[in-house]
Amino acid sequence: MAAATRTTARRPGPATPEADGASSPTSPDAATATTADVEAAERSTAAQVPAQASPEAAAQGTAQAAQAAQAAQATAQQDAAAARASASATRAKDRLVEIKDKVHRELLSMLGPELYEAGMDQTELEGRVRSVLGDVMRRTETPLSGNDRAVITQAISDDILGYGPIEEYLRDDEVSEVMVNGPRSIWLERRGRLEQVESGFKDEAHLRRIIDKIVSQIGRRVDESSPMVDARLPDGSRVNAVVPPLALDGSALTIRKFAADPLTVDDLISFGSLSPATADFLAACVRGRLNMIVSGGTGAGKTTTLNVLSSFIPADERIVTIEDAAELQLKQEHVVRLESRPANIEGKGAVSIRDLVRNSLRMRPDRIIVGEVRDASALDMLQAMNTGHDGSICSLHSNGPRDTLSRMETMVLMAGMDLPMRAIREQVASAVDLIVHQARLKDGSRHITHITEVERMEGDVITLQDVFVYDHSAGFDAQGRSMGRLRSTGLRPKFLEKMAHSNVTVDASTFAPDAVI
Repeated sequence: MAAATRTTARRPGPATPEADGASSPTSPDAATATTADVEAAERSTAAQVPAQASPEAAAQGTAQAAQAAQAAQATAQQDAAAARASASATRAKDRLVEIKDKVHRELLSMLGPELYEAGMDQTELEGRVRSVLGDVMRRTETPLSGNDRAVITQAISDDILGYGPIEEYLRDDEVSEVMVNGPRSIWLERRGRLEQVESGFKDEAHLRRIIDKIVSQIGRRVDESSPMVDARLPDGSRVNAVVPPLALDGSALTIRKFAADPLTVDDLISFGSLSPATADFLAACVRGRLNMIVSGGTGAGKTTTLNVLSSFIPADERIVTIEDAAELQLKQEHVVRLESRPANIEGKGAVSIRDLVRNSLRMRPDRIIVGEVRDASALDMLQAMNTGHDGSICSLHSNGPRDTLSRMETMVLMAGMDLPMRAIREQVASAVDLIVHQARLKDGSRHITHITEVERMEGDVITLQDVFVYDHSAGFDAQGRSMGRLRSTGLRPKFLEKMAHSNVTVDASTFAPDAVI
């Protein structure tokens, strides 16, 4: 059978002595292929040709063997080329890193104390750094392409004048949050979705230098004796840093970028986070002076929603905003912005949210807006809502409307006052009119999922009534975006009477069963 197989693999022609069992001459294409893959391809193709095949079948088998040989050879060449390219890219990257480190060290030695002169403003410092950096790069002996030179110059400039490898993401308008989990792990939130990037810090010392640079701008420090810091950068971005020994895998840094141009209600409508009908209803609730809580998880968009709700407040009212890190950007003119202050290095001088809420009551506010209630300030906020400051708004972290009330009760207990639970719940029920709960969905979008009325006390329990609930039954479209909408539960809320006192009404059709808003 083996002899027959070899015979069929030959080119058609007169019989030769090799047909008795000697090796047949192979085709020119097959003769040039010497790898094991090529030989295997020939044997496999030849074995499929019958022993008594016609000359045409023999020719076809030979052609298939040649094609298989060429394909195997091409694949091997592609793999080898890819390996060479990868090795070349690695060598080039290592070379650029080596040059960058050398130029960086020379630049620092030339500038020296100039980098830390208190009298030099940022513009002057940038000009000096770029001038010296240009001189150093021109003296670099290693030949560099224009692109490599630009990459090195930008990286060094970012490291000295900015925040190192994360500087480019802080400049990116599509990035809303930068998260660093140790020197080699950088994550971004871009357009609502998380993604990891290839760049990283050189080592833990490099990351710590950048963290120290960030916090020193705001007069703070972070070290083993004070391993956590939470603050606001000069541009309004919020920064949180945790260093070893608390951070076990290297220092952790989180920066939530500040939007210089805040999102408006029209933006949320265009994104699909709100419908025009939902926006109109919430605007009516604000004008109707309902006390509201905006709740949701981390990153759900509470601050954005709070900012939009605040934009509905009439311009002739005095507004006092209170925040840990100032993020609200109200457009009204009659606004007083207050920000809490942490203790200094000696542990003195702290001014809490609770202190500011108490003080705001003496400032003749029409409305008080608290960026986030997270401690005993909840008690003072409830008292403000219950003492003539209707239309006040605050936000807090929670998993749903019912959990929002539970968290409020817990935070009131943190005030240290020996109040019975029923008294606390009566305060909550009489103070809060509406809960607007927001969530971040699987597709990365933010949506209001519940608009819930706080009704009254029944026994020892606060009764809640959902007015609108997000309907998930529509699922997701082909791009993975949620197609759900807020739907009415068909129940008419009792707070409409309170809104009527401010001459604000809502169309009854808004509350029709299954009405979409």
